[in-house]
Parts: sequence; structure tokens; C-alpha cells
Amino acid sequence: MSLNPALLAVRLLLELTAIASFGVYGWRVFESPWRFILVVALPIVAAALWGTFAVPGDPSRSGAAPVAVAGPVRLAVEVGVLFGGAALLWAAGLPRWALVSGAALVVYHLLAYDRITWLLTREKSA
Repeated sequence: MSLNPALLAVRLLLELTAIASFGVYGWRVFESPWRFILVVALPIVAAALWGTFAVPGDPSRSGAAPVAVAGPVRLAVEVGVLFGGAALLWAAGLPRWALVSGAALVVYHLLAYDRITWLLTREKSA
């Protein structure tokens, strides 16, 4: 189910929303000059984590893993970035957006249960 093109498109939107949420947090919570730095730096760090740590052969990605990790580690990265984005929206004073984001993430993960199962059973290799 998680490889369904529609669900992959939803996942992409959730990823982009989460990464943007890091920038929103940096802008709304910090004062100048930090806000100008963090609005760029926080999303870059989140995107770097997202793109760097991967399970080799992940069918939802290119299959390449810049830094190969076990499935549970990748799941922790995904939960940290995706739900972290929702938590940061809450911390930035946007509780409605945080709840909408969190609810969408829960629905996505319920529909993509096969991906979670796949990640939980993958060992680090190559």
C-alpha cells in the first residue's frame, strides 16, 4: 500500500510540510538576527537527516543509502522529522496547523502500515 503513487505523493507533501515547519519555528520563535539564520538552517538540517540516513534497498527511495542504517533507525529519523515538524508548529504558536499536520501523519502511517512493518524488520546491510 505504501508504494501506491497517490500515497507516495501524500508522503512527499508531508515531508515538505515537516521540513518547512522547522523554518516556521525558527522564524516565529527566535528574534533577529537568529531568525534569519534559523529559518534557513533548521530546514536544511532536517532535510539532511532525512536524505542521509536510509535503509539500503528502500523501495520508496532510489535504493541508495548515503549512510546505511537499520530499519528501526530510519523509522526513528522519519518519526523525528515528520512528527517533530508538527511539534514545532505547536511550539511556534500554531496549534491548529500542528493538529492538522499530526492528524494527517497518523492517517498516513495507518495507511502505510506495510512500510512501518518493513522498516522494523530490516537490518543494516552493505
